Amino acid sequence: MPTVNRNRVHEVPIAGNVAPTYTGNTAIFVDLFDAVVMASGAPYTSTRAPSAPRPYMLDRPTLKILMHCVYYPPEVGGLESHVHYLCRALVEMGHEVDVVTSRSLPDTPVHEIRDGVRVWRTWFPGKSTVGWAAHAVGSVPRVLDRSRGVDVLHAQAFASIPPLQIARAVRRLPLVATWHTSHFLRLAARPGWRTLLGRLVDSVDHNLAASREIAGVAEGLARGARVEPLTNGVETSVFRPVAPTLSPPPQGRRRVVIPRRLFQKNGVEFFIRAVPAIAKEVDIEAVFVGDGPERSRLERLGEELGVSDRLHFLGAQPHEAMPGLLSSAEVAIFPSLMEATSVAALECMACGIPVAASRVGGLPEIVDETVGTLFEPADPEDLARRVTVLLRRDGLTEMGRVARQRVVDRWSNVRLAERHVEIYQKVIQDRRAD
Repeated sequence: MPTVNRNRVHEVPIAGNVAPTYTGNTAIFVDLFDAVVMASGAPYTSTRAPSAPRPYMLDRPTLKILMHCVYYPPEVGGLESHVHYLCRALVEMGHEVDVVTSRSLPDTPVHEIRDGVRVWRTWFPGKSTVGWAAHAVGSVPRVLDRSRGVDVLHAQAFASIPPLQIARAVRRLPLVATWHTSHFLRLAARPGWRTLLGRLVDSVDHNLAASREIAGVAEGLARGARVEPLTNGVETSVFRPVAPTLSPPPQGRRRVVIPRRLFQKNGVEFFIRAVPAIAKEVDIEAVFVGDGPERSRLERLGEELGVSDRLHFLGAQPHEAMPGLLSSAEVAIFPSLMEATSVAALECMACGIPVAASRVGGLPEIVDETVGTLFEPADPEDLARRVTVLLRRDGLTEMGRVARQRVVDRWSNVRLAERHVEIYQKVIQDRRAD
């Protein structure tokens, strides 16, 4: 078999001249060099032949999409779940999707195909601002490599925007960004970060946000910016009522589930402080699904309040185990202090479980008295009162049915993917018209 020189230079005519076209590893280096110099604003003529934009054919069945996000399954979390199931839905619709993400879990492969999605993992030094920034820079070569021949770029975190901006400049591609999480809301309140985030919002062809609150904050960062609120979706074929995987509680005892990572912002402390008051009215036990730095303190708090026998900490669980765990409870509780639109809450609703949640962020956009209840954040008394009333209500099963139907009608991944395709086609058309 003949050998192939991956760095071979081909001569191609350009406007009467001849300029080199590079391939293989050399092409990635040249792309990166071009992008860095262009980003600096210095006068510059590229060392390579200019690449024409891909001839977009909007009536063809397949779009080629490059996503970038910091974390991706098997990492567990609402954002990770959202991105994976969105990508899977796009693949099932006939589109091609590549995801560049971090190798945040050292045992994960550098490259794999998950449910038809091509996943590429790059170096990740740690979960911190410096780590996220270093990952963004380190992912640029892979982004440039995978962006060849794609139709649209999509950033699923603000740290994903800079590497995709480089690919956008080199490939002349449209860029979509989705603004997620309460972390964005916290940073947007800081003066230095406001300026940086505002520039990122302003630099994108189409901005999406996981809740109306996040959309409003993002629009306030950049004058004239338009940000479309689009609630994250749920894979309703996976998250549905199934047989419980936990054994039933003792006769007469009611079980609730708190599917929350144990971080301060998730407000789990305030639920535990409410348990003594709830237990005076209803025989209750709580199952916590998720781990985090607050676990030891929360376990000690339960002991101090004399309710540790009612609290069961399961730690982090595989994503595929969640439907059975959620279906083992009557009510799910989200005592968040800050929240975007909670994918975990939507997953509970999709499993037919009523939801009691704090009146913060995007939670009131998905929860009301027909599918659960709302309580004031950081208020154990109001939480206890509302949850007690909910557990005493007749028809929790019917409430769960309504909750699932609401998710299927409004927030299924099929509907979410369809809207994304509409957006992609619009920004592709706009870029072609420029």
